[in-house]
Amino acid sequence: MAYRTIKGTHDILPDETRRWQQLENVVHSVAGHYGYNEIRTPIFEDTGLFSKSVGEDTDIVSKEMYSWEDRSGGRLTLRPELTAPVVRSYIQHNLGARSPLQKLYYIGPLFRRERPQKGRQRQFHQFGVEAFGSEHPEQDAEVIALAHHIFEELGILNISLKLNSIGSGDCRKNYRSALVKFLTPYKDDLSETSQRRLETNPLRILDTKIPHEQDIIQNAPSIADSWTDEDKNHFESVQSMLSGLNIPYELDENLVRGLDYYTRTTFEFVSENLGAQDAICGGGRYDNLVEMLGGKPTPAIGFAAGMERILLSTVMTEQTDEHESIYLINIEETASIKALQMAKELRSKGITVYMDTKRRSLKAQLRDANRVGARKAVILGEDELKNNRVQVKDLLKKEQEEVAMDKLIKYFTV
Repeated sequence: MAYRTIKGTHDILPDETRRWQQLENVVHSVAGHYGYNEIRTPIFEDTGLFSKSVGEDTDIVSKEMYSWEDRSGGRLTLRPELTAPVVRSYIQHNLGARSPLQKLYYIGPLFRRERPQKGRQRQFHQFGVEAFGSEHPEQDAEVIALAHHIFEELGILNISLKLNSIGSGDCRKNYRSALVKFLTPYKDDLSETSQRRLETNPLRILDTKIPHEQDIIQNAPSIADSWTDEDKNHFESVQSMLSGLNIPYELDENLVRGLDYYTRTTFEFVSENLGAQDAICGGGRYDNLVEMLGGKPTPAIGFAAGMERILLSTVMTEQTDEHESIYLINIEETASIKALQMAKELRSKGITVYMDTKRRSLKAQLRDANRVGARKAVILGEDELKNNRVQVKDLLKKEQEEVAMDKLIKYFTV
């Protein structure tokens, strides 16, 4: 029996990787322009890192994590999200001492055992940013603007920003009481999961996808009624700054996000191209998480964006190389060394060079040059080798000219 990919995983084949590289390049470029530096963390961590930060009652921790017992007796988990590992690294390496404001971004794979569907796999990929050190609304606005800038660069259409604030600790404590009071009479109508959350984390019920529960919470008290004056001022400032940046948004008071560590600003970018599961990016403020995981009190905000879902929601135009791509055709075995030397020299100048190593005929190599999209073919045969000249064929114009070998680099780089 032939081996196949595990359910919920997929191969990214060569004809797909160019789009992935384009997406990654945009992330590197935009994040760099905003002054964010890349961080890379291990793909597995201590299980306790996620159960403490993400929350024991979340689906991620209770149902979806890939965890196992190490030979030393400890519990390890393939990372299901990346904020907690970045926070762990921030604390472990005392990054706050290097600069009072740390702005980081990441790109990498994550793992959750959930039902595979369009744009959602068991091994999936995200990019995201985390900004540590500022509690002020301009940091919220900058993080949201960074995400919006990336989506603009990618040419994603039909995208909208949903925005909410779930307030500070005092706000959430008061709102939790009000929400429990409202939901208790409906307890028997709630799902088993929501009944459990009514006891452990009632705000998570606002995130329900069950239709009859959504009908119930339509009349639930608004979290805005529990905001402190400081919460209200902070959120109004965020909105004013987004308006000043010409970033449209809509308020969604049921947007609480799926993880326990969020405070104040929460947001999602959604795409109409993805159907019901329409979120391509989500994030928010988590001012208590660094302290919760053993660090000094440090305000922070970030977002994570699903790369598979982004690639489903946009069509990227093919990028062209800075120089024309070349197919170096060698039709004589005796010219092989010279052909390899020429290819190496051209590539050292940043020129893409395709080269046949199957010793096929001239006709077959020209056909392959057209297949790979080469602009020009450099033909090297016995006569060319003897005269130190090559034939350069323009595959689009169907024109051909002779060029001296020692002038070839200049020919393609001027």
